[in-house]
Amino acid sequence: LLRGQNLLGYRHYADDVVERFVERAVKNGMDVFRVFDAMNDPRNMKAALQAVRSHGAHAQGTLSYTTSPAHTLQTWLDLTEQLLETGVDSIAIKDMSGILTPMAAFELVSEIKKRYDVRLHLHCHATTGMAEMALLKAIEAGVDGVDTAISSMSATYGHPATEALVATLAGTEHDTGLDILKLENIAAYFREVRKKYHAFEGQLKGYDSRILVAQVPGGMLTNLESQLKQQNAADKLDQVLAEIPRVREDLGFIPLVTPTSQIVGTQAVLNVLTGERYKTIAKETAGILKGEYGHTPVPVNAALQARVLEGGAPVTCRPADLLKPELAELEADVRRQAQEKGIQLAGNAIDDVLTVALFPQIGLKFLENRHNPAAFEPLPQAEAAQPVTKAEKPAASGI
Repeated sequence: LLRGQNLLGYRHYADDVVERFVERAVKNGMDVFRVFDAMNDPRNMKAALQAVRSHGAHAQGTLSYTTSPAHTLQTWLDLTEQLLETGVDSIAIKDMSGILTPMAAFELVSEIKKRYDVRLHLHCHATTGMAEMALLKAIEAGVDGVDTAISSMSATYGHPATEALVATLAGTEHDTGLDILKLENIAAYFREVRKKYHAFEGQLKGYDSRILVAQVPGGMLTNLESQLKQQNAADKLDQVLAEIPRVREDLGFIPLVTPTSQIVGTQAVLNVLTGERYKTIAKETAGILKGEYGHTPVPVNAALQARVLEGGAPVTCRPADLLKPELAELEADVRRQAQEKGIQLAGNAIDDVLTVALFPQIGLKFLENRHNPAAFEPLPQAEAAQPVTKAEKPAASGI
């Protein structure tokens, strides 16, 4: 999963960094790249998609699915055509919030398959409870592939269970041919692995219908919970979820997927905790208002935009066109810091350079300590089993 011009980071990188990262990723074994852009701006996906194809890997262009007054069936058909013109090997519909209804899935898949000769995949999160139905309707409409998760790691913030879909399709024209008994062995293994990460479990235990309005992706929801908990404001979650659609509308009904989900979520938190909408405008929010992230589906809030532009003009070109080649400077900087700190770079030093470039806050610290296990958090351990106590004799019910 590659965030187009953002790669794995939270800003746009120059084309030379995008090209080199893709080259190294392919060299290190990556063969399929699902490339998306949080704004659904094809200009922000073009360099990455072309780099993937030029290095012989599979380039999958992505529709980051969302709903709003600005999004219609034609919106997705137009974006599909633009991605095909750029050059892709397949298309993915990415329903990161679980808001794709079964009927909308059937219509969208049917229309894309009717109009374009392209392999089509569907990716749905299970947060709202519609994902299983959406996958089934998409399969009926002719989708070529769907994303699922092994049952012990499925549902809530994740994806529908693999075994459930395999059982549903067994004996039909869409029979997967997968052995459900072998899948159960995989599920049993990951059931034990999951126990080690109990400290990172989110609060969601079933489905969350609030997401149908807030459109919050699963990963964003856990981040919000953690962010509010750290600020002793866990009780404000409902207010933040109610504020998110308002912020999203102010920012031109942008899809909520990394990094825009984090940007909108952070601004919503600021609006709630400060008690005044946009008393503080985050740097990244200002960036969207200025056009630094690309086109928004509809114009942003004019008053907010004027406030951050301060008389300047918004960015209308492809944002990366404003960036000078930066790889040589990044490499020189990393080599300098490595020499100063006595860090031994890898044989392929460019991999270390890209690590620092994409993760500037922790990249160098990682390189400095990668041969020192004591510098890292210990591996997670399974939660200790609680002693079993003898159950009290139940009182007679009288029934």
